[in-house]
Amino acid sequence: MVRDVHLDRPLTAARLEAVVAELADRDADLAGIVARHGPPPLWDREPGFPTLLHIILEQQVSLASARAAFDRLRVAAEPLTPVRFLEVTDAELLAIGFSRQKARYGRALAEAMRSGALDLDGLHVLDDEAVHETLQRVPGIGPWTSTIYLLMVLLRPDLWPAGDIALAESVGEVKGIGRRPDATEMAELGEAWRPWRSVAARLLWHDYLARRGRAG
Repeated sequence: MVRDVHLDRPLTAARLEAVVAELADRDADLAGIVARHGPPPLWDREPGFPTLLHIILEQQVSLASARAAFDRLRVAAEPLTPVRFLEVTDAELLAIGFSRQKARYGRALAEAMRSGALDLDGLHVLDDEAVHETLQRVPGIGPWTSTIYLLMVLLRPDLWPAGDIALAESVGEVKGIGRRPDATEMAELGEAWRPWRSVAARLLWHDYLARRGRAG
């Protein structure tokens, strides 16, 4: 379905600032994050094949290890296009830091884009559900990956990656739960921050990184 751009405009730096203030007024725990660390970054990413491939690399590993592998790939395959990626051998991908599974996922993505089965440039006119459905037709792209693409690339305002480990750790800490909530609990907790769950997620990641001495 084509989305209503008036009701679901992408986040901008100015809009993020206004929504952070609104959420801080609504939730004292989120206000505490702003008081401790200031507002979060927008964390916007460039649309396209390289970014989606990078998000696949980030699945279930640290951001640092995913970044290291991605940087090595950029050296080995420049410019990083679907066609150029398909020319990289499996042995080269393993040496770069891809698991065999993620190498298959990367090839499936590159082939879908090379063949025209996936048009990333057209996603911005679709609503969130249609973007999920479109991306998840590609092997290796599940709910977490499509959610991160919607949240950080398309900058949609109300995405909530309930299965994200760092986000769940932060919710447990900020809300004083004393443990990491599971995905079901996370989905329920996220309801309190509609229709700005993407901004709440940024605030919580911001706190997660700051508590661990890492820059936002």
